Amino acid sequence: MGIRIITDSASDMIVENVENFEFIPLTVTFGEEEFLDGINLSHREFYEKLVERDELPHTSQATPFVFEEAYKRAVENGDDAVVVTMSAKLSGTWQSAVTAAQSYKGKVFVVDSENVTVGEHALIDYAIRLRAQEKTAGEIAEELEKAKKRVRLVALLDTLEYLKKGGRISKAAAFAGGLLSIKPVVAVEAGEVVVLGKARGSKQGNNLLCEEIKKAGGIDFSMPHFLGYTGLSDALLQKYIRDNEALWKGGIEELQITTVGGAIGTHVGPGAIAVAFFSA
Repeated sequence: MGIRIITDSASDMIVENVENFEFIPLTVTFGEEEFLDGINLSHREFYEKLVERDELPHTSQATPFVFEEAYKRAVENGDDAVVVTMSAKLSGTWQSAVTAAQSYKGKVFVVDSENVTVGEHALIDYAIRLRAQEKTAGEIAEELEKAKKRVRLVALLDTLEYLKKGGRISKAAAFAGGLLSIKPVVAVEAGEVVVLGKARGSKQGNNLLCEEIKKAGGIDFSMPHFLGYTGLSDALLQKYIRDNEALWKGGIEELQITTVGGAIGTHVGPGAIAVAFFSA
């Protein structure tokens, strides 16, 4: 008997590198076209469509049926399952996972990551480590519930345009923000997205990100940590890494970098960078 780890596509996991792992895609819709995030719509393809089209795409949560089918496959294979979802406060995906698990008591354990994208990814990576230590599915889920309180995700958005398109801010505010090169810095706290501040230009934005890392007590480099970016280029992220070399120097040999897919990219647009880590 093994342990299968299951997550949704909002985690932006690369499934090819993980054994006994299943990836449940959210749906991304452009006009009349529906795509399965990370399945028949790669991260690169998503951003190509995002910049080419006028209409803003929208996302749909994974259904209980899709989760139930995944649980059935795991149990029929003789596995228990640990399911890590994006924050319940950001999507109904967690509720779908819980609803589907009702028929699999003692076999399927669902954890609300209270996070998303690279923050969710960091928690899943920790689950993989715990599995390698031969913990049971129940023990892994219990440890994740405690560990998730230490996960921090902070991000610098490059533009307010997609928040405007989604009706999050007024057109006037977006126009003024663009003229002044205002870049919002956000975080995920207790499962919700909060605005930490607005910086004038990327340099001030980088400073805000560094301040938030320091407020958290620094990065625990013994635990999983990731950097993520949206869009077709990682140039902004690479600049951030160079400008903040002191944060990483001596802590790690190599930074873990991933792209952010359509589930989250829909709401923030290209040019955003994110840092996820366990607080020290």
